[in-house]
Amino acid sequence: MKIIISKAVYSVFMSQIISFSADRDFARDFDSLIERSGYRNRSRFIRDASMFFADIQQRGELSDMDEGLTIEGHLVVYYQHDHGKGQKLLDLRHSDLIEVASYSHSSLKHSHACVDLLQVKGSAGNIRFVIEDLQNTPHVDKVSFVVAPMRDDGCC
Repeated sequence: MKIIISKAVYSVFMSQIISFSADRDFARDFDSLIERSGYRNRSRFIRDASMFFADIQQRGELSDMDEGLTIEGHLVVYYQHDHGKGQKLLDLRHSDLIEVASYSHSSLKHSHACVDLLQVKGSAGNIRFVIEDLQNTPHVDKVSFVVAPMRDDGCC
């Protein structure tokens, strides 16, 4: 199976074609893999998978990142309302451990939970500390962190 990826960058630039070879079993199941992953476009799937893999290979998972490495991303905290816990999130938003650029709160009626979403920046070590502290807080159901991909340039 030969896969051709075309990257159109406005009409001024030519598309770049990238191809790769795969064994028959992989090639046979490839479109199904793309579809099961929620993609409708081979090029976008391969682009996103490549960027994700490269980021993991270069920086690793949060647990493996150098303690002093500055990262940013989204901290997602699911919890049940408790006045003591609410103060902890408020303190976190104003702490010196991490920089909080934005914060939002939602009430999830179907799952009977609240969720706070924080866009944060800080050292990998401090973010790990914050996550561990929240995970060991009563009434906190789940804590997730999505590390933002690193780019050399871009829109922001």
